[in-house]
Amino acid sequence: MTITTTTTKTTRIPSGPVEAQLVFYSPPADNSPPYNYVETPPPGLPQRNYNEETHKVTITDIRPPPNSNPAEPTTTKIPDYTLSTSAFEILSSISTSTTTSTFDSDTSIRESYYPEITHLLLSHLNAEKVIIFDHTIRRAADPAAPRGPVHRAHVDQTAYAAAERIKLHVPSSFSSSPSSSDKEKEDENKNEEEELIRACLQGEKRYRIINVWKPLNGPVESSPLAFASADTVDVERDLVPVQHRYPHRVGETMAVRYNPHQKWLYVSGMRDDERLLLQCSDSWADKTGGLKVVPHTAFWDPRTKEDAKPRESIEVRTLVIG
Repeated sequence: MTITTTTTKTTRIPSGPVEAQLVFYSPPADNSPPYNYVETPPPGLPQRNYNEETHKVTITDIRPPPNSNPAEPTTTKIPDYTLSTSAFEILSSISTSTTTSTFDSDTSIRESYYPEITHLLLSHLNAEKVIIFDHTIRRAADPAAPRGPVHRAHVDQTAYAAAERIKLHVPSSFSSSPSSSDKEKEDENKNEEEELIRACLQGEKRYRIINVWKPLNGPVESSPLAFASADTVDVERDLVPVQHRYPHRVGETMAVRYNPHQKWLYVSGMRDDERLLLQCSDSWADKTGGLKVVPHTAFWDPRTKEDAKPRESIEVRTLVIG
């Protein structure tokens, strides 16, 4: 297949379709259940017991190209993809009160950025409740940063992991009474959290895990994020549950097998005012046309300039209820 690739001269941002290597799952040699230790594994065990393999795939840029004819109007709006059909969505022109320094500490992120994410998801998804349970800053150039971009196709959660998140995070989302003597208020909160957990786990209330991704030093010039449209992912064949072993609990993520039918996409030059919503689980999958989740991965674009800015980004993980 021959494709034409471009690099925008004025911004040095690769754009248009590209062929690139993506990293996919390969099962353990002994066919044992796959696992990954989040921290240092016990003596004698590997960090993870499964393998990886690379495949060259075509990744389609969904940002419209600039119009080369000045006499015609320029269309820059990204086509409408939705969580319900593709398991991802791009929101543009999102206002913020944050600054660069906001993302220098976890405290300022929680105080300033979390409320914006909560408001965004409540209003955009008409949700009943949003619980933010963690975030990750990725800085490709900082050797002191604990995490850089992940160059491996994955989905952050499984249905099991999402249910465990409900049990783990719903109780902490109810404010404790400022006075320990306010027994009535504490009992009320306890009853509300127990009822919400019950309603979620018994299927009366819908809950989803949705990640909100944005660059911090956009527009992105290197290590852009690719994602596979959910309607091209064979859930039973392509997605493999992997034990995510923490020191005190076990979660699950999903590794991704290569499938030539998967359609991989990206948004060239993502900006700081854009938000990418990634759906990682949906408890009402059976009621909404089947499970729709979005595999994603950073990738190395072969058109990247040698002096391109190393990508910096933040991904906020949320439970969206209702």
